[in-house]
Amino acid sequence: MKKFGIGCGIVAVIGIFVLVIVGIAAAFSYNRVVGLSQGVNTQWAQVQNNYQRRADLIPNLVSTVEGAANFEKSTLTEITQARASVGQVKIDPSNAPTDPQQLAEYQRTQNQLGSALSRLLVVSERYPDLKSSARFGELQAELAGTENRITVARMDFNNAVQSYNTAIKSFPTLLYANMAGFKEKPYFQATAGSETPPKVQFNFGNSPRPAATN
Repeated sequence: MKKFGIGCGIVAVIGIFVLVIVGIAAAFSYNRVVGLSQGVNTQWAQVQNNYQRRADLIPNLVSTVEGAANFEKSTLTEITQARASVGQVKIDPSNAPTDPQQLAEYQRTQNQLGSALSRLLVVSERYPDLKSSARFGELQAELAGTENRITVARMDFNNAVQSYNTAIKSFPTLLYANMAGFKEKPYFQATAGSETPPKVQFNFGNSPRPAATN
């Protein structure tokens, strides 16, 4: 009986030791996933900031373009409507979405706005007064820099999401991830030509072209 009692005591000690190790590992894993989740939210905020930067450029761009004689009103209407559509997609600016459909709708409206901007700038090429306008050139340069920032921000966001999603599917996090509220997050999906930002620089003839800001 004495040996049996000693054996049970050793087993109990080993069991407690194992539980402590598992608890420490779980705590470390939990804290790591929390950090990765916060990293995703940080990158999401950067995406939001850069998209907002682009949206803030549009009123000045439209105002400058409107000053050109006989400029195509349908093009201005398209970009105004596209900008309004972006504002109708309600999405949390501080927390990355967990709903793939919500992110897809957000991306769709942002892509529409980007396409409308590209068409506006292509149409603007037909107006010499705009091409020679220093203000228009500055806005083009700002837009080019912003499109670059958007491309980089989306790539950084996808990288952060990949690290987070990989973590919650790895042992031991997968054992408690769902119960702890860690849900898989969606990515920005690649679109045709998304590997490079839209080209928004044009030939200004003899006028100096402002350098793009990054």
